[in-house]
Amino acid sequence: MAESLDIRRKRLKLLSHQRGMLETSLLLRAFAERFLPDLNADGLDRYEAVVDALDNDLMDWIVGKTPPPAHIDPGIIEIIKNIRNET
Repeated sequence: MAESLDIRRKRLKLLSHQRGMLETSLLLRAFAERFLPDLNADGLDRYEAVVDALDNDLMDWIVGKTPPPAHIDPGIIEIIKNIRNET
């Protein structure tokens, strides 16, 4: 049986909070709080790809050191960059 959207949102929220690097944890937590409730199944798939990334890779994408790979939604990375700039 496939996970319901609500269960997926809860799982991704938890994974957003439990990161190995404090800064990625804070940024993904902020994204999850703001945007997870409104994401549909496709949006959850795209966010899950970001959550599955290594913290060091994620930070490289956020600070612009390297571009994200093709399977990562650049729109989500842009939103996370904006969250970073707000703090």
